[in-house]
Amino acid sequence: MISLAQLHHQLGNDLRPVLGTRMAQRKISGVHISELEDPTPYLEGGELLLTTGIPVAGPAAKMEAYIKRLMDRDIAALGLGLGAGVDEVPPGLAELCQAAGLELLLVPAGTPFMNVSRAYWDLVGKEGQADLAASLGTQTALARAAAQPDALPSVIKALAQALGGWAAYLPTDNGAATLWPESNSAILGQLRFEASRLDMAATHSASTFQIHGTDVVEYPVLVGRKAAGFLAIGAGRKLTRADRQVIMTVCVLLSLKAAQAQEKDAMVAALGSAVTKLFLAGHVEAGRAQAADLGFAVPAGAVRVLVVRGTKDPWAAARTLETRLPEETSWPAAGAALKHCDLRHAASDLIYWLLDADHASTTGSGNHIGGFGTRSGERPVELPSRNDVGEANIAAVLSRPLTLERVYEATGELATLVRKLEPHQILEVAAGALDPRVQEWVAALRGFTRADLVATVRAYLQHRGQWEGAARELGVHRNSLRHRMGIAAALLQADPDDPDVAANLWLALRSE
Repeated sequence: MISLAQLHHQLGNDLRPVLGTRMAQRKISGVHISELEDPTPYLEGGELLLTTGIPVAGPAAKMEAYIKRLMDRDIAALGLGLGAGVDEVPPGLAELCQAAGLELLLVPAGTPFMNVSRAYWDLVGKEGQADLAASLGTQTALARAAAQPDALPSVIKALAQALGGWAAYLPTDNGAATLWPESNSAILGQLRFEASRLDMAATHSASTFQIHGTDVVEYPVLVGRKAAGFLAIGAGRKLTRADRQVIMTVCVLLSLKAAQAQEKDAMVAALGSAVTKLFLAGHVEAGRAQAADLGFAVPAGAVRVLVVRGTKDPWAAARTLETRLPEETSWPAAGAALKHCDLRHAASDLIYWLLDADHASTTGSGNHIGGFGTRSGERPVELPSRNDVGEANIAAVLSRPLTLERVYEATGELATLVRKLEPHQILEVAAGALDPRVQEWVAALRGFTRADLVATVRAYLQHRGQWEGAARELGVHRNSLRHRMGIAAALLQADPDDPDVAANLWLALRSE
């Protein structure tokens, strides 16, 4: 907006204060000319009102009523033109204006009011061009920042610097907030609360509130009709029209990037589902080959199968179970393994995850395809979102460690178990409980009459596959032990060196 000082600088002595020599810095919203005794119905407030003095000529009571009407309408200044209505400032007018806080200016005789109006609009045009140039420069910088690999931090930093304050982006999935400068992290709690409140209200409108006495505005970042996140602004000054345009530009950029991230998430989920489906169906080699072609990391060792019932939203289930699994199972790294797992498949009313059984809670996946607005990184569940599924609806079964080759055999029983659970229940299946073949294996070994294969296999497993130690315990030559183990493997139709086979056999034979 244009100030009285700017207008005075433009016009010189053609517009000057009646009292003193210094022009006020007060901003004006426009220039209006009127000779009405009550021009306020035609004014919006903030204007410089120009008059030839007709409304203030006469008794003091009339002058006082006129000034009061202008102040009630929040008029910024009164400009008195000499030469047409009055030749000098009416007595008492300057004192009345000073007492009311209304700036009184003088337009000398011979200076048309049109000059004042033209000077005002010239300044508005120049200011608009300057704002446009600054806005275009800022928007260009923002567009460049959005093209960087670290797009989100770059955009937020550029916006905060352009506004001379701070800015933050908070995704609605409780993902990690992006804030600049990071020293303002203490306000994230209240920002999350306001974002959660707006998300649950689903009004898709900006909200203004205060934090520590500072005005904050939060704007929804929409993808379609849903909010993907909220942009919070704490400007270091009053926002101009150009500032708001820059903010809208950032909202559009964030929306586009969030939409791209959602498309990437959907693509990763679809490809991960295809790979997982192969493993669940027992096509292990095909699954490994497909995963290698698509860039998915497959656990080198054992996996744990997680089966969930009660929701069709895997992200909501993951948000709930990332916290509950480490608390309600014997696996401390369960939450971290779930967070970084891309091997997931939804079928009918169930969702399956193949979790890396060797995942440590302090390590990351390294293969998770993250990016702008994705669900990777820190995800503190501080406040519920209206998109979350209630925890009471979710039941889950977590298997013991299995080889990928054994996943197919375990999947059916896990699905049966999870359908028997009550809502909100989590079951961790005990070791050995998933393999119904173990009793058949023991019976096959016991049924071989030419050698004691039960003792043979038990000694072999007890010595963890060490031929010398097992043979010495049995009192046979190691070649005889190898021969017997070959017979045992043929009877079992399974490899005794397989960790799952060995674990099941050892638990069963130890009680023989």
